[in-house]
Formats: sequence, C-alpha cells, structure tokens
Amino acid sequence: MWLVVLSVPLLPAFIVVSSRYCVKVAVLCHRALAWALRLVRGRVCVRSTHAFVFSKCTHGKVDSVLETFDLYAGTHPSLCISPQIGEALDEAVRRVRPSRVLELGMHCGYSSVRLLRLLPSAGRLITVELDPLTAELGEEIILVAGFKHSQFQVLTSSSAEAILTLRSVLELNQEASEGLNLVLMDHDPQQYLPDLLALERGELLCPSGCSVLLIYRNQRAGDLREILSYIRARPDCYCIKSKLQFMTEIFYQKESIRVDRVSRM
Repeated sequence: MWLVVLSVPLLPAFIVVSSRYCVKVAVLCHRALAWALRLVRGRVCVRSTHAFVFSKCTHGKVDSVLETFDLYAGTHPSLCISPQIGEALDEAVRRVRPSRVLELGMHCGYSSVRLLRLLPSAGRLITVELDPLTAELGEEIILVAGFKHSQFQVLTSSSAEAILTLRSVLELNQEASEGLNLVLMDHDPQQYLPDLLALERGELLCPSGCSVLLIYRNQRAGDLREILSYIRARPDCYCIKSKLQFMTEIFYQKESIRVDRVSRM
C-alpha cells in the first residue's frame, strides 16, 4: 500500500516520459517502415529495369544500352537519372577528363555506363552500392554494355565503409599527388557531407583538382543545404562551379596548389 502512495506523486512524470518515448518509438517505426518500402520499391524497380534493358538492348553496344534505359524511363518509374542530367554529367566528364572516378549510388548501372564510355582507356570507375541485388544487376548491365572488369569495380557496402578501403582499392601512392578526379554522389543526400569529409580526411581527392557532382531528385534542393554551407565556409579549397535543376557541381583543390599556380603566373 505504501508503494502506491509513494508512486502517486510520480505519476505525472511517468506519463510525460512514457508519452515522449511513445512519440520517439512511433517516429522510429515510421522511419523503419518508410525505409522498408523504399527498399522494396527500389528492388522491384531495379529488377524491372534490368529485365527490360537486358532483353531489349543490343549487347555490347553502349549507345543501345543507354537508349533502352531512356526508353524504359519514358514509360515506367525509374531510379535512373534523367537524360537531361545525363547530358550535364557527360559535359562535366568531358571537361574534367578524369582517370579515377568514384560513384556513390549505383542504382541500375545507368550512370556507370555513361561515365565509363567517356573515360580514357586507362581510366577506372569505382561504383558503390549498398543493396547486394542492385549491385549484382547493375554490374551485369555494365558488362552487357561491353565494359570489362579491368575498367571498373563494384563495392557492395555502405559509402562510409567503401571510402575506408578506397586507397588500397585505387592503389594510390601515399607520397604522390594522386587521387580521385571526379566523384558522383547519387545516394542518400544526408550522407553527402559526411562522405565528402571522409574523402577529404583520407586524402582521396586529387589535390590538383577534383569535381564533385551532387545529384538531388524530386527538386529537393534543400537536401544539399548542409553540404553547400560547408563548401561556402571553405573558400580556401572549395567552390561551387555550377548549379543546375537537379545537379550541383563543386570543385576541390588544395590551397597550396592554388598558391603555387598563382605564384608561377
């Protein structure tokens, strides 16, 4: 009986705490459900896209693979970037002329094929995909387009885990000024800034210059607010090169390289 008497004054606090935890639990459940739905829909989309492209395209012909992707996206929901973003991506690759490219977010392999077809013969693409099924089907599409495993590598892991292994994967010389010339981020926008910081800490961005392309879908430019704020706060090594409707390009270059170039002029 005395326990009941003592617990009465604590009842309001218990109710408040319980309600707060209920809200948190509800939020977590909602996020988990949303993630599961995205995963299921994404897998269905990837399977459907892969089946269409694999059966309709001319194997070994890059242009046919891309045209078949576009044909599918014109009549079905698709995770692939639009042809308009693809053209902007092509323009950036031709301008940068990268030899080492990192793609975060493989999806169906569409962007991977667009990137690979513009790389030099000695160029290499590392593409990262979290979902094993998506990675497997995307890799098959890259091979269908006519590319060889010596030209690309698929890492099936989170972006954070993949970045930790990139130096050994790319066989970068610790003493030489080597690194990635182009990074395409088309995965979770909330990971854009953490992954950029991880690439910077690991000295994986080419010090003489690296373009980072940020894709945002469904006109959600607000997804880039955090990373763009960081870029604007670091004018010593970053600048915003261009902003399009669904893609923003930022440019990285070590300050010491900039100073050295200015002094030579």
